[in-house]
Amino acid sequence: MSLNIKVLYTLLSLVLFIVLPIIFFSLEPSRTLLKDTISIFTIISFFVLIAQFFLSKINESIKKVFSFAKVVKWHKVIAYTILPILLFHPFLIVLPRFFEVGVNPFESFIKMITTFDNLGVLLGLLAWVSMLILGLTSMFRDKLNMSYKSWKIFHGILSLFFIVIAAWHTIDIGRHMNILMSALIVILVFVSSALIVKSYLFKTKKGVER
Repeated sequence: MSLNIKVLYTLLSLVLFIVLPIIFFSLEPSRTLLKDTISIFTIISFFVLIAQFFLSKINESIKKVFSFAKVVKWHKVIAYTILPILLFHPFLIVLPRFFEVGVNPFESFIKMITTFDNLGVLLGLLAWVSMLILGLTSMFRDKLNMSYKSWKIFHGILSLFFIVIAAWHTIDIGRHMNILMSALIVILVFVSSALIVKSYLFKTKKGVER
């Protein structure tokens, strides 16, 4: 495959999943340095996690550009790097309150994770649990009592559930959401979901017909 195609693919990915989110983030009013740093790291981590759907076997086009072995390698490296950041996301939200007067960060954290009448919070909790299950079942796949095919279907369905719920949560209560950021998330998640459905549903149908 031409080096130019690989460079173009890489640059396009960087623009979609890193550069544009940073630009859209900068359009919103700034807060403290700590809060903005936590927010931008979280936002970039979320977009890079969306990129995982394109950096996988379900994306037929990437297999024509890069070696599949390298795609799998980077998929794992990125996943094990990004997941810890997003798993700590609920704790990072209250971290700045340790440096603010009159606010108890522990009480704020408990109140945040027990506010079940808030749809955004509830979606966030569901996304967090599903993300944790995704991470654990990927790390310990060899220990699970299921075939690779069964695990793959489970992983795909749970990934689809997670990305839709996580995107909804992010758009609903994200502090730095605006129309451009929300539109980019919706488009990327829609394409990611379409890739999953195409890969799992249509291939399964073909397998049954055969």
